[in-house]
Amino acid sequence: MEWAMVALPVILLLLGFPVFLVLLGASVAVLVFFSNDPATIIHQQMFGSVTKFALLAVPFFIFAGEMMSRGGVSIRLINWVGSIVGGVRGALPMTVVGTATVFGAISGSTAATVAAVGTLTYDPLRAKGYDEKFASGLLTSSGAIANIIPPSIAMILYAYAAETSVVDLFAAGILPGLLLAACFGTYIFWYARRHNIRESEKVSWAGFIAATKSGAWALGAPVIVLGGIYSGVFAPTEAAGIACVYAIFVTVCIYREATWKDLFDVAANSVYLTAQIFLIVAFAGFYSWLLTVSGAAQGAIDLIEGLNVSPWMLLLVINVFLLLVGTVLDTASAILVLTPLLANIASALGIDLVHFGIIVVMNLSIGTFTPPFGLNIFVGQAVFKVPLSSLYPGLVPFILISIGVLLVVTYLPGLSLSILQFI
Repeated sequence: MEWAMVALPVILLLLGFPVFLVLLGASVAVLVFFSNDPATIIHQQMFGSVTKFALLAVPFFIFAGEMMSRGGVSIRLINWVGSIVGGVRGALPMTVVGTATVFGAISGSTAATVAAVGTLTYDPLRAKGYDEKFASGLLTSSGAIANIIPPSIAMILYAYAAETSVVDLFAAGILPGLLLAACFGTYIFWYARRHNIRESEKVSWAGFIAATKSGAWALGAPVIVLGGIYSGVFAPTEAAGIACVYAIFVTVCIYREATWKDLFDVAANSVYLTAQIFLIVAFAGFYSWLLTVSGAAQGAIDLIEGLNVSPWMLLLVINVFLLLVGTVLDTASAILVLTPLLANIASALGIDLVHFGIIVVMNLSIGTFTPPFGLNIFVGQAVFKVPLSSLYPGLVPFILISIGVLLVVTYLPGLSLSILQFI
């Protein structure tokens, strides 16, 4: 039975089946041919998997992010970040990274961040002298910061799968996300200096104040959401609902760049994306249950413990494995399928599950812009109309930087966990 739980999903993936059908098909086949459990267990486990209160935050954050990306928030965030770094060499690409970081604190979605920020900044980057490879690589990779900076949909899914605290995960992602953004900024400064690229923008208090006034409502979203969570005013799921109301109010009533028709379009699109995620949640829940009752999960733990592997070596192996998985599976699917197994292994070796969650999310975030099949690559190609022969080489420096930051986060757990003592 154990071999079938591993072999069948691999075979179905190679045959090109969608992830949710891979999980369902493999699970049903194992249940029918290798188990004596009744068929009614299928719908019991599927519905039991999606009836979790924490998962309500997923559609809310998707809706809030979509609404903000359509309602004039992106350009105001770009102007605000630009008013801070405008006089620095490499100011425009640094503005991209800063905007992706702030926008990630609103949307929690990598693809939405790439599309929203990239649409507005790709042509200006090219006009300032940054070549096609650098501009497309920067914009495609910067979106991954949204998965690490809270609130993050990936962290919500991990917290559900690993049965750990969403609030702790959100807090633990702050410093790693900022470190990744700072390392991107350092590379940008070096690149601009090496290629002698100078932007003409100047920083002034008047410009900063004007940009802050214009973008104050946009900047208020992460302040209200994260401030409310960490002050104990409301839970993450409640914060997601408040983010939706705030997004509608700002984009429709304040900025007036979204209409009530846009509201329904965003709602319909959010329902579609939520349905995709929840299908995977349901089938992954059934698959994870089979892993447990079949003994496959415990067998993997016993195997690792029998090898007498040290925690640092295990983390290295898991990092390599997740980096490879992230290039072929979307983040939600990978988290929901692999977390129950990997979290048990990590816990058995004494690795903090919150720290481990940051490692998992960072790995899979890097996978979103790693060739050949990273999700953000396809988003970037569609938005920027750049051939893969240019996009792939442009991603290489950012992949290497991200892996370096990942190793720092992996082996310095205090970077993630130290902030927890203040909440």
